[in-house]
Amino acid sequence: MAAIEASKSSTPLLKDELDIVIPTIRNLDFLEMWRPFFQPYHLIIVQDGDPSRTIKVPEGFDYELYNRNDINKILGPKASCISFKDSACRCFGYMVSKKKYIFTIDDDCFVAKDPSGKEINALEQHIKNLLSPSTPFFFNTLYDPYRDGADFVRGYPFSLREGVPTAVSHGLWLNIPDYDAPTQLVKPRERNTRYVDAVMTIPKGTLFPMCGMNLGFNRELIGPAMYFGLMGDGQPIGRYDDMWAGWCTKVICDHLGLGIKTGLPYIWHSKASNPFVNLKKEYKGIYWQEELIPFFQSATLSKECTTVQKCYLELAKQVKAKLGKVDDYFNKLADAMVTWIEAWDELNPSGASTELANGSTK
Repeated sequence: MAAIEASKSSTPLLKDELDIVIPTIRNLDFLEMWRPFFQPYHLIIVQDGDPSRTIKVPEGFDYELYNRNDINKILGPKASCISFKDSACRCFGYMVSKKKYIFTIDDDCFVAKDPSGKEINALEQHIKNLLSPSTPFFFNTLYDPYRDGADFVRGYPFSLREGVPTAVSHGLWLNIPDYDAPTQLVKPRERNTRYVDAVMTIPKGTLFPMCGMNLGFNRELIGPAMYFGLMGDGQPIGRYDDMWAGWCTKVICDHLGLGIKTGLPYIWHSKASNPFVNLKKEYKGIYWQEELIPFFQSATLSKECTTVQKCYLELAKQVKAKLGKVDDYFNKLADAMVTWIEAWDELNPSGASTELANGSTK
């Protein structure tokens, strides 16, 4: 029995069912620290910026690398929906993956340690989050009831204890917190040292600011909603790519009865980006956000929206109708959302056509 358990534990979870997606403009030396955890998995590297530059990947990793020339070749005119000179380009990796699960991480994120000094296998914790149900309809005050040592508290309805499938696992960061530029400027030396040993489901009807640098999701359940928008080169806004994807995803998860978890795992975020550069990227978003949040809070999807694609296309129409008045950028973004779905379905024909044909989710 002990031998069986040992062999089980030595086999990485979901080894053949998960891709790790990394956007980058530099050599991926950071992978050396992650080698014990990442090496068994397949990597999809999306190279941003100058496609003629050679990105070096440490030996021993199984990976495929796409630069802008590859994106243009694969998507043709539809490549316009993939951002350039912005980490939002990572969503191209989601599109070309053929795996059920995705874990995405930034190249300035390193292995964190828990309070006992043990290195945290962030990927393993994301997988545990994704493989256990979520509880979006009723909040459990002991947080995730499916974790070891926890359960549903007294008063939790038995009819809801089965939970719903988990679509997204949103991890956090030690050291450099994910702050916006104004907060960075006010608190330049602030570091996050608080390790909170908790995972919780974000309740239905509640939005959250999703960060893409330590994120896992079930690609089959929610993949087409994970579009990181039009950001970076030629666009009036940046650093809202992951949050846009998070708001769209949350509305769709609420509609389809799926869950999103946040909390563990932590990574060590090593480098604070320049707050003045960030402010230039963010300032319109900070202003527009006061219109965006009420829009997503009030967004509803029709009963006919039975797949992620149908939900996303309906949301794109609403973006154009309501946010197009805020700025013409949102008209372009709404068009790009439609293009993204078209490109997704072209590269993933089997899942898309069956779902759209029978009008039911898998």
